[in-house]
Amino acid sequence: KAFVLGNADLPAPAAAVLQALPEWRPGLGSPSALPPAVEVAAAFARCRKWPDCLPQLAAFYRRHGSGKFARYLGFRWEGGGRGGALQGIETVDPVRFADLIGYEEQKRVVAENTLLLLQGLPANNLLLYGDRGTGKSSTVKALLNEYGHLGLRLVEVPQAALADLPLILREVKGYRQKFILFVDDLSLTEQGESFTALKAVLEGGLEYRPPHVVIYATSNRRHLVREKFSDRAGLHSGEHDDEIRAADTLQEKLSLADRFGLTVTFLAPDQTRYLELVESMAQRRGLGIGREELRQKALRWEKWQNSRSPRTARQFVDWLEGRLKLDGLSAAAGKEAGISRQGTNTFS
Repeated sequence: KAFVLGNADLPAPAAAVLQALPEWRPGLGSPSALPPAVEVAAAFARCRKWPDCLPQLAAFYRRHGSGKFARYLGFRWEGGGRGGALQGIETVDPVRFADLIGYEEQKRVVAENTLLLLQGLPANNLLLYGDRGTGKSSTVKALLNEYGHLGLRLVEVPQAALADLPLILREVKGYRQKFILFVDDLSLTEQGESFTALKAVLEGGLEYRPPHVVIYATSNRRHLVREKFSDRAGLHSGEHDDEIRAADTLQEKLSLADRFGLTVTFLAPDQTRYLELVESMAQRRGLGIGREELRQKALRWEKWQNSRSPRTARQFVDWLEGRLKLDGLSAAAGKEAGISRQGTNTFS
């Protein structure tokens, strides 16, 4: 509005109407738009002489780039089959490190490696390994909300699209941002095209992996390629050549995890730690329930779920919060109904 009023030769009635309109608050049409991008858009909306704002625009481009990598923090590789494309994610998971209770040492290792990447220093590929529900994926997603403003971008790569890793590397090559290629719940069944592509990128194949790109993978399995009984059958066949081939095949499968520079282990908490997680989450949410009652309910929930993890604790606290609020609404409704009945009796 300010730009039009300052630069357009409008008739007085039209200018008066435009002046009366509410101020436009610019955005980029994306809930995940970077605050600096919104600031630049707002600056140009206020700027009466756009040449005066060019230094600010140039500084933004130098730091954040242009196009989709300036607009989005997170991406997903879609399509696959040698014909995929990067799709920007409009609303990324808002999880932050402060939301992840416990596992402080694991978060520190992951954060330090990521900061090395952001500073242009050598950084390792990471394997986050451990029990289900321990926060491996959430730890990676939290990096985006902690460091996205520093130029970090996260590209989610489905396991079925691992063969497209060379294409993805070419897609992000030449940009100033730092990229984490994120493979969630990695578990390969065979030494196929996906295995070969991932191994080549981790080891450094003929096609060079740019230093501003790393791979972070999560897995519930320490050995990422599933073994079959037939893999070990040749080890004791008595045939020298068969034994060598079987040993080589088995070693190849078991060694994929070793090709990640760092392995960060997330183990399920014991009962004491599980209850501490529950108490901490309940306290953060201000749930009005006694400590002993909370612990008893949490232990019953653990048995129902047959699982003890941060995810189990969060799901329990979610359920408990909803139950307490529902009970509060029911009590309020009952009280209101009682007052209403008393009023009816008074006037009858």
